[in-house]
Amino acid sequence: MIRFPKIDLHLHLDGSVEPETIWVLAAQQGVTVGGGSPEGYRRLIAESANCGSVNRYLEMFETPLAVMQDRESLTRVTRELIETLSAQGLCYAEVRFAPQLHTRRGLSQADAVEAVIEGRRQALESRPGIGIGILLCTMCVGPEAANWKENWETAELAGAYLGRGVAGMDLAGAEGIVPLRNFAPLFHRALELGVPCTCHAGDSQGPETVREAMDFGVRRIGHGHRICEDKDLCRRAAAEGIVLEICPTSNIQCRTQPSYRAHPAKALLDMGIAVTINTDNMALAGVSLDTEYGHCLREMGFSEKDLVRMARNAVEGAFLPEAEKTVLRNRLDQAEKSR
Repeated sequence: MIRFPKIDLHLHLDGSVEPETIWVLAAQQGVTVGGGSPEGYRRLIAESANCGSVNRYLEMFETPLAVMQDRESLTRVTRELIETLSAQGLCYAEVRFAPQLHTRRGLSQADAVEAVIEGRRQALESRPGIGIGILLCTMCVGPEAANWKENWETAELAGAYLGRGVAGMDLAGAEGIVPLRNFAPLFHRALELGVPCTCHAGDSQGPETVREAMDFGVRRIGHGHRICEDKDLCRRAAAEGIVLEICPTSNIQCRTQPSYRAHPAKALLDMGIAVTINTDNMALAGVSLDTEYGHCLREMGFSEKDLVRMARNAVEGAFLPEAEKTVLRNRLDQAEKSR
């Protein structure tokens, strides 16, 4: 285990539910799960993860989503994930989910948000050493009109619950169905409400999506590694302090990068861009932040000093008040002094 305090800024709740929990919830709810057993399901998702396609990868969320349609389940999976992150030595994480994907059996989006906030509250009562922010995801599921009402509601909820467990907003889903700029009004509204924003971009699509996200005011980019294809944009991102939420294993599994060794994350860091390392989907990808750091050290060209630098980038990019960032900076300082 890496011993300095760790931070994960890009972590999907529905992609990080333990197979054993999914199995129990499925049995309680009458939901069919493949694999024949919890371990069989774990093997099934491990085999499916290396699908070579972002869109096929997104299909893997269907099973966890099927069992996350009531308050109790949402509260449970949130609590368990935070307990796991704390046990892994994280000092802060931002957990994201799309409230509109949890309304199939009668919950409202607000119900879903409150259930996740309750799971956070329960976990932090017993794990006071970790901080957790919740990010609400708007979704790209097709032409933006297909779920515009739902997305607008999510943006409004991000404003309503900001500072009460919710820390920011994201746009997730499939890239490239429609131009990213079509979603700009959602981000303009969130920013009007004072909600910090990140946006999935520059993963399955090229650097132009990163530029579009930057143009409508986003200061953090989910993935964003394909910015490397536009050196002028790289220089702009470095100058503007844009934070990249790099998720190495997810990129390899979806074939948006060919290998860990070929991944441009180290080159982007060396250009002065604020790169961070994250897990994306702990259960679906079969990773932890420690395993991602291992890939960084063994295959991606990073040093331990780089890992600390990226943890500091994560502190600066976190959707936190300045006083709470200072606490995290001090924890990293103390860890470095004691090494």
